[in-house]
Amino acid sequence: MIDRRWHSELLDVRIFSAADSDTDQYLVVAKVREKLAESKQAARRFDWECLNLRKLNELAIRRKYEIEITNSFAALENLNNDEDINRAWENIKENFKTSTKQNLGLNKWKQHKPCFREECLGFFRSKEAG
Repeated sequence: MIDRRWHSELLDVRIFSAADSDTDQYLVVAKVREKLAESKQAARRFDWECLNLRKLNELAIRRKYEIEITNSFAALENLNNDEDINRAWENIKENFKTSTKQNLGLNKWKQHKPCFREECLGFFRSKEAG
């Protein structure tokens, strides 16, 4: 009655053979569990940013990045030692993120060309006319 992939979704199935119908078929009643799930790719798409790490191959940009990271760690050493470890970690993480975004920038998302172009539409119109 159901594909093996979906067999765990079928909760209860009952067959009523005494239903009043003038056919040789039986009435089947089933309880089905439906799972609605969000696409994992759609959920992850906006959570992270892709850094342009290829810029590190350029010597001038790499030196500038190294200097900025060194300066940010020097500034972190001046903080209190009794500061919460989680707050210190957040400061380190934010310093890395901001300096990396400023020096390297983000990768551009590829814009895919539409599959159905104007030339395809023109082809179909010419076939309809002819």
